[in-house]
Amino acid sequence: MDVIYSLIPGMTVFGLVFVGILIWAVKHGQYEDMEGNASRILLDDDEDALLRDDAPSPPAAKKNGEKSQ
Repeated sequence: MDVIYSLIPGMTVFGLVFVGILIWAVKHGQYEDMEGNASRILLDDDEDALLRDDAPSPPAAKKNGEKSQ
């Protein structure tokens, strides 16, 4: 029973700290763009290079019967 007298105030302080951190994060824009950064790593940069004009062209495919140099 004596443990409860220390656990209740401790958990109350812990909960208030958690709520304070959550409020700080929302006010500072941590939850503004939930999809942008998460999906940016999945984007393929090679497709962007093919669409640009200054991208190097891929090597030409060899036809049947041509010998390599």
